[in-house]
Amino acid sequence: MNNDLSAVLFEENVIRMRIRELGTELSKVYAEKNPVLICVLRGAVVFLTDLMRHITIPLEIDFMGISSYGASAQSSGSITVKNDINIDIKGRHVIIVEDIVDTGLSLRFLIGHLDILSPASIATCVLLDKPEAHKIDIHIDYVGFEIGNDFVVGFGLDFNEKYRNLPYVGILKEEVYIEP
Repeated sequence: MNNDLSAVLFEENVIRMRIRELGTELSKVYAEKNPVLICVLRGAVVFLTDLMRHITIPLEIDFMGISSYGASAQSSGSITVKNDINIDIKGRHVIIVEDIVDTGLSLRFLIGHLDILSPASIATCVLLDKPEAHKIDIHIDYVGFEIGNDFVVGFGLDFNEKYRNLPYVGILKEEVYIEP
């Protein structure tokens, strides 16, 4: 798998240090609020697991699965809910935990989908943000790292369900994901 990468963007220790900082910040902001962390499956699972270990206040977690990519390297733009949350979030403080924001369309969809359920607040916490790829103006409350418009894998991020288990984030070589 390492041969499919052109570069490593963030080593495991750098990622874990930044996640610790995010956990500390969320613990302060959400003290006494018992937030609900909603993990966007599947890519954000690794991020959520590490993040919640560094949040020192009571919290709950739930999972939501959406799809906009399929087996392609490009978003289809059409978002479908594959797995919805089970927790009642009415009046609760919600933090959407996402692996990466590309176009911003999926995150906007998630916020709108959850807002209908009347939470007290909705915040967003993403491991990676690609500002150059945004197709809409989207506010992200907590960002691990800003990156360029490269196709990245590792630390939960995949291409065609591969590379999620890499302990770091790397740039996938174009020849791996661009069809001839």
